[in-house]
Amino acid sequence: MSGGTLGTWNPTTTPRPAPGGGCPCRPPGPGPRSCRSAPRPALPRSARSARSRGRRCSPGTGRTGGRRTSRGNGLSSRSGNAVGWLLALLLLAGACASPPDPGHRTSAVARPPMGWNSWNTFGCAIDENRILAAAGALVTSGMRDAGYRYVVVDDCWQAPARAADGALQADPVRFPHGMAWLGDRIHAMGLRFGIYQSPEEQTCAEYGGTLLGATGALGHEDQDARTFADWGVDYLKYDWCSPHGTIDDQVTAFATMDRALRATGRDIVYSINPNSAHFNSGPYYDWGRVADLWRTTEDVADAWSTGCVSDCAMGVTEILDAQAPLAGRAGPGRWNDPDMLEVGVRGTFTPDENRAHMTMWAMMAAPLMAGNDVTAMPADVRDVLTAPGAVAVDQDPLGRQATRLRTDGRAEVWARPLADGSVAVALLNRGDAPTSIATSASEAGLPASAAYRVSDVWAGTSATTASPDLAATVPAHGVAFYRVTPTG
Repeated sequence: MSGGTLGTWNPTTTPRPAPGGGCPCRPPGPGPRSCRSAPRPALPRSARSARSRGRRCSPGTGRTGGRRTSRGNGLSSRSGNAVGWLLALLLLAGACASPPDPGHRTSAVARPPMGWNSWNTFGCAIDENRILAAAGALVTSGMRDAGYRYVVVDDCWQAPARAADGALQADPVRFPHGMAWLGDRIHAMGLRFGIYQSPEEQTCAEYGGTLLGATGALGHEDQDARTFADWGVDYLKYDWCSPHGTIDDQVTAFATMDRALRATGRDIVYSINPNSAHFNSGPYYDWGRVADLWRTTEDVADAWSTGCVSDCAMGVTEILDAQAPLAGRAGPGRWNDPDMLEVGVRGTFTPDENRAHMTMWAMMAAPLMAGNDVTAMPADVRDVLTAPGAVAVDQDPLGRQATRLRTDGRAEVWARPLADGSVAVALLNRGDAPTSIATSASEAGLPASAAYRVSDVWAGTSATTASPDLAATVPAHGVAFYRVTPTG
């Protein structure tokens, strides 16, 4: 962890205090990160503040709260002006009822992006040598050839102040050659260059007090987009960091950068995070209208389960529960993002948990952003991340997210249709003891066929059978993962 010693922090319990006091913050560095004023339940947009420093929509009314004058505006006289009140309520309800329309959007991101992000392992402890070492490891480990092509430099790359002309600058100590130079070196390895920014005044590390400065994009969107294009950036992670603002505010901010990126003429994958320091806003807006991929949940922890569903780090199982209802919003060019992979990040997961984590992200057609130290990667972690069968399911061109067909809170059956007529099936054991799980061809949505090829993705075996009914004894926190193809 960089930014000094901030004490112990357990991502499975509660957010910890920010350095020097203030709001509870998740730490920059290993683990999730965000800063919020106090734990609170997830509420729909109409029941949340329009902005903490501006207009408020009162819970249950949709009206704007705050102070009213007693005279001079015709709205608060005791005699009342019925017409005036009605007009005011209609106007205010309109202001609080629906997010702004960003217009029609098309995307060229036909498959979920794959790559590596610096945050989960290194946090703010990054420099150009560390980034280039990670890029080189993607090549030598075989991850690049397996599809992991984006090298995303997360928060803390920037200098604490912009240049005199308002342009972003790289930290001169940690990135002395600048970001364009870094991007050139990454491109020379056959990889693509990603970078981080925030739509508000400060990035998440700046907002949390770990990094000095206020270099967020607010008021600089067009300039920053041009800078990124000039630097050869191929991927932008755009991270909402404060607990303030409604979905309306977020839609406006994310759409502003979307337009700015498009105006540059450079193809830049646009990844947004409406949830970094917010409630779980995934269900409340169709984020594919403003971005190529969007975070659907709170930050992921390196934990199978944290027991937390709002305002703190979520485990694998909580994220599955949050993303399952959003399957209809994903597809080619618009991807639900359940956050970065925790496979191999700190060695917390067992081998069964690593395989289950990778399986379920592949089943959800999730972007696969590795977060482990790829320069010191054990062979078993590499094998999970590069497993051809799992990657093929994730990258299937049909782009359909899996549907959870059945759950009893422990044993689950998921199925995902694939472009060649196959169906990917995951039998997931969320429980703490081995359990038997089974499904039938009809439940999995397989068409009638004289024969089927059943491929066990993790065992690497295949067999042809007349009956594709599946059954397995699945280990605790484990999965059985199949690809079933009609052949007759």
